[in-house]
Amino acid sequence: MTNKTETIAAKAEYDALLADAAPHSPLYQSWKRLTRNRLAFGGLILVCAFIIVALFAPALAPMNPNAQIYEYEIKPPLFQGNVILKKSDASEGDPFKAIPIRSYVQQGDTLFITDFEGRAEKIPTSELFGTKESDWRKTPIYLMGTDKYGRDVFSRIIYGARVSLAVGAIATSISLLIGITLGAVAGYFRGKVDAVVMWAMNVVWSFPELLLVIAISVALGRGFWQVFLAVGLASWVDTARIVRGQFFSLREREFVEATKALGFSAGRTIFKHILPNALGPVTVVATAGFATAIIAEASLSFLGFGVQPPTASWGSMLRDGYAYIVSGNGWWLTVFPGLAIMLAVLAINLLGDGLRDAFDTRLKS
Repeated sequence: MTNKTETIAAKAEYDALLADAAPHSPLYQSWKRLTRNRLAFGGLILVCAFIIVALFAPALAPMNPNAQIYEYEIKPPLFQGNVILKKSDASEGDPFKAIPIRSYVQQGDTLFITDFEGRAEKIPTSELFGTKESDWRKTPIYLMGTDKYGRDVFSRIIYGARVSLAVGAIATSISLLIGITLGAVAGYFRGKVDAVVMWAMNVVWSFPELLLVIAISVALGRGFWQVFLAVGLASWVDTARIVRGQFFSLREREFVEATKALGFSAGRTIFKHILPNALGPVTVVATAGFATAIIAEASLSFLGFGVQPPTASWGSMLRDGYAYIVSGNGWWLTVFPGLAIMLAVLAINLLGDGLRDAFDTRLKS
């Protein structure tokens, strides 16, 4: 019995050694290197958390991010409200209107309330939202306080993640599409084509990126999709230069010569054979561009050229809370959206550094 157990254990150990020695794809090896980098893996987890928050914002946000209760303006974090929900017209957006109160007494079909200003008022129960007390009476807790319009800062930060990540994803996609195409064409054909593309790169790169984004935004007009285009059109140069350099190196490799000998078209050689070998550096540049796009959107919104009110945006929240920094009141209006921007950019940069190391084939451990 003992010999049989030892034989099974030895066989299991031998199978494990074979599994470790088995060849794996470069993508698998890159993933293993990424998981061993704790900072990069932590950044990946944080990025995934931001994506989940953005996708499920309606379910995660405790309140409507645009719902205004003026009586609750500039309330500190963990402030607890006390409101009565009254039916409203469907044209107003929300099916109810929140009325802040201090106290209430129900007598039959009438509700006698003392509002937030201390005034007495009576409301027929038929005008209340719902049929039970738990339906029409709420005591919301504002985890991160309220802004100058009495809106919940926590809910607005959750919805602001949607704007920032959407701008980052779409603007980065636009910059990658332009940068990869121009860089690949310039690096493969060289000569006059390369000279024209390099001239365009130098013209765009001669302008400070933020000023170029503002100029494009002014030309396109203020709005949601205009931010995508402005950031994407101003940030493709880095990608184009990286791809151009990679193509200069890969163009002389044996497999490219083989594609020419087989009579493959230039488009097939560029996008099916050379470009996949240059995706490692492009991925790293894309993550850096994602973080830059988030900062650019926040800067545009802070200056008033980005997403327009009442849409929640981290940059516009910083702009709304900027005046309160001087007065020393309402510190939460800038601290919490600032922390959201910092954590998002930090997580993406950590992930980008990890991807750079993971795609480095010279690293074996």
